[in-house]
Amino acid sequence: NNIINSNTIDYVLYICFVHKLLANISVQVNSNIYLKNPDSSELGRRIVGGGVILMEDIGFEQFTFRKLAQHISSTEASIYRYFDSKHKFLVYLTEWYWGLKEVHIVIGLANIPSAEDRLVKAVRLLHQDLQIGEGYDHIDGAKLSSIIRTESSKSYLTKEVDLENKDGLFSTYKSITDRISAVVSEINAAYKYPNMIVSTMIEGLHHQQFFADHLPALTNRIKGEDAILDFHIDMMIKTIRG
Repeated sequence: NNIINSNTIDYVLYICFVHKLLANISVQVNSNIYLKNPDSSELGRRIVGGGVILMEDIGFEQFTFRKLAQHISSTEASIYRYFDSKHKFLVYLTEWYWGLKEVHIVIGLANIPSAEDRLVKAVRLLHQDLQIGEGYDHIDGAKLSSIIRTESSKSYLTKEVDLENKDGLFSTYKSITDRISAVVSEINAAYKYPNMIVSTMIEGLHHQQFFADHLPALTNRIKGEDAILDFHIDMMIKTIRG
């Protein structure tokens, strides 16, 4: 099929623009998550890049700093200078992901006058794999997106979540939720549950993709459609409109 429609052209142009812009953007992650900023050194960047590849390959439960050290030809002690646990490493990956996703949301929603159109665009951007600019080409965006879908809930479903929340460990995830919730309130100021529906939508995108890949009886596949995306857009718009 050699036909390229206008939506495809617009998306390609958008990705090219984002890649260029992201080359000059530094994603900030709460310093309470790490001992030493991994973005401050070549080793730190290797730890993050290699960690993404390894965790996506073997899963969070099997992931260890010893295995990561072997994977990147370093030492376990060196990794512990950056993170005190694999849990904090997962939190770092999750918050870094949401930080860059928020940049995509800000760029993608700019100059769209209709709040409803902005909401639909936000859901589409959240559903897509993370596009990473030249400044962070040590990170595989598709593999990081896979980690977020399958592992990110483990970053906060812990007994320590309240203490970690007080330290701001989930601030970026909350920020992107608040940003999209504000769009929900623009559509219907009387809707009482903007944060609830946004967080449900975000987690639902992850869970339904996991179900589609591993537990298909828990979701629906429709030939020729992106059923997961279409369902969440339909759910959001119809529920918010009331």
